[in-house]
Amino acid sequence: MTRTPRSPRRRSRSIGLLLVIGLGAGFLGACASPQAEAPPVRLGYSAWPGWFPWRVSEAKGLFEKEGVPVKLQWFDGYLDSINALNAGQLDCNSQTLGDTISSVAGGADLQVVLTNDNSTGNDRIIAAEGITSVEQLRGRKVAVEEGTVDHYLLLLGLKDAGVDPAEVEIVPLETGAAAAAFVAGQVDAVGVFAPFTTQALKRPGSTTLFSSKDFPGAISDHLVCRREFVENNPEAIQKIVNTWFATLAEIQQNPKPSLALMAERAGVSEKEYQDYDAGTTIFSLEQNRAAFESGDTMASLPFAAERIGEFLVEVKLAEKPPQLDNLLQPKFVQAVP
Repeated sequence: MTRTPRSPRRRSRSIGLLLVIGLGAGFLGACASPQAEAPPVRLGYSAWPGWFPWRVSEAKGLFEKEGVPVKLQWFDGYLDSINALNAGQLDCNSQTLGDTISSVAGGADLQVVLTNDNSTGNDRIIAAEGITSVEQLRGRKVAVEEGTVDHYLLLLGLKDAGVDPAEVEIVPLETGAAAAAFVAGQVDAVGVFAPFTTQALKRPGSTTLFSSKDFPGAISDHLVCRREFVENNPEAIQKIVNTWFATLAEIQQNPKPSLALMAERAGVSEKEYQDYDAGTTIFSLEQNRAAFESGDTMASLPFAAERIGEFLVEVKLAEKPPQLDNLLQPKFVQAVP
């Protein structure tokens, strides 16, 4: 399951001891220098309202204020960011829980260290005029990026309505291209996330069949890091997590300039960006801490991870059940001052 965009948006580390060699008149002297400065943490993000705050972190120098060097990498395609993390080209990435579990099922060794948000309506299945029920998708063309978060949402909606996925013709396209194909009338429905929902809904008569609002807790968004990196660089991870909450405070204290930065990064107007507000529920520190606790609803990350893992195998988005023992790492949000 994956978010994938195409708008203005979208992953090593070694600390060595330098040997400083001084050349003097008639002699060669060698002396050890202090430990070299750590290279920046490579942090990926892409187009999603819950991740645009990272742009504020960068623009306002909040990583530097926290004392952690970060190379924030923008990805036009969300799937590219996930592939970069899995290939070790990023240290951390902004991605959904479902996509993370898919990667873990495929052999990646990752940890969730922070919850950015829950999708509460900004992931949508949008249909052309005249299609008013999920059942009417039978025999229709639906554009969606296969193996992504909105493919997952589509499968959830089909299952809920008793529609076999085999009865729907999936047209596999990158999310931005899927939205464009829908607007051009090449497909009957599309699975997209904000800001691509804005583009898709420009097709006259189009309507949202269902959204992530209909499946509470099913789509959560996170900062996910390679486990080896987390274990070797806990102080850097802590400072990045601290920066996130400093960023939320900055947005609250200075809403207008923050909105301008995020809308610019999203490639939409400030008014359009404000329209995304209800569809993405940014988690407070208290909500973060609560999310990592055990429970029996999708509000609990341990519970949600188990259910998502089972569902991915059921719908063949994962070949085998993922190993989730080390996936969730709550100690960083617990240690935020």
